[in-house]
Amino acid sequence: MKHAERQINQIERRVLLSEIIPHEEKVFSIFQTHTEWISKGKAGVPFELGLRVCVFEGHHQFILHHQIMEKQSDEEIAASITAETKKRFPNLCQASYDRGFHSPSNQEELKKIIEHVVIPRKGKLSKQSLALENTKDFLTACRQHSAVESVINALEVHGLDTCPDHGIHGFKRYVALAIVGYNLGRIGAILKAHKQKELKRKCKKYNVHEPPKSLAA
Repeated sequence: MKHAERQINQIERRVLLSEIIPHEEKVFSIFQTHTEWISKGKAGVPFELGLRVCVFEGHHQFILHHQIMEKQSDEEIAASITAETKKRFPNLCQASYDRGFHSPSNQEELKKIIEHVVIPRKGKLSKQSLALENTKDFLTACRQHSAVESVINALEVHGLDTCPDHGIHGFKRYVALAIVGYNLGRIGAILKAHKQKELKRKCKKYNVHEPPKSLAA
């Protein structure tokens, strides 16, 4: 009944009174009330309905940490997720981010947490910023950062594109289990690669033709 009363009220205000409903009052799903309007800004996909998840990937392609972004933007969580990841992995010394994580305060705050911070700045760059972003180390880190897109795609392909669980607690649980599953899959891929390498070494040692990959696995 509360949902119905709210919708009736908003329809009267929007349709009959031509009032613009503030974004924070809008509800995009009466079944999953945590659902948010996500502006993508991409051609063909201007927006999505759901909830954003930020993942922190290590250089061995394991997801080290994640955070559910409830009514938060990238720049608002940059410092917190980095600090939490640093606590779990004290040897963390470099991190790179998308341009959306940039803000003047983040540039300074993150430098207090880790040694090397790579965040492309927004808008027109000063000569100093332009020189920094054209250095070899900065460009290398940016190229490495693009690999996180494959992790995001892998999570979506393996079931995280749509969450079947109900409520925000179910959503958080489902995301956490999906990330555990991804990391287990990554361990499996590493073990398989080691097994393949060992099998090739033995075949070479005993001058035996390498078996088909399906058998070698």
